[in-house]
Amino acid sequence: MNLSARILKIFGWKVSITVPDAPKCIICVAPHTSNWDFVLGKLAYVAVGRKAGFLMKSQWFVWPLGCFFRAIGGIPVVRKNKSVSLTEVVVDKFNHSTHLQLAITPEGTRSRVSKWHTGFLHIARQANVPIQLGVLDYEHKQILINHVFTPTADIEADMRRIKDFYAPYKGKYPDKFSTE
Repeated sequence: MNLSARILKIFGWKVSITVPDAPKCIICVAPHTSNWDFVLGKLAYVAVGRKAGFLMKSQWFVWPLGCFFRAIGGIPVVRKNKSVSLTEVVVDKFNHSTHLQLAITPEGTRSRVSKWHTGFLHIARQANVPIQLGVLDYEHKQILINHVFTPTADIEADMRRIKDFYAPYKGKYPDKFSTE
């Protein structure tokens, strides 16, 4: 048992990641209601011997934090740059990588939102990569990645199915999570 698995076990968390270790995939992670979600998700993925990248505001990539975040898979995102589509940038990154597992929180914030971002669905379709559905279930202290979702051309219907999948789970702050 590695250090990450031991830390999770000490704090009572169970990890169940049964999906294939795909060379390329998007890991859709929800509920996202706390900064602890990042720590738990990283620990869980490392506990099973995998490494996933993640998107993060470019403002965090200043020295010395930038070196640290890049080392653990961080990809800086310039949010104010409207001349470049983030979806296109990430699709290009997938197309030019032999191995890329990218964790994305579709809520895009830790605050309660009813409209989730659809970029991860567009990225998955355009880059032809599967979406693994990752769950941070604080109610039962479990981290799960046991389902693979293949997006269709119907983004609204896909989002409804994904939200329905996550509806039973509780984040650290349940009042900040909505699947409406």
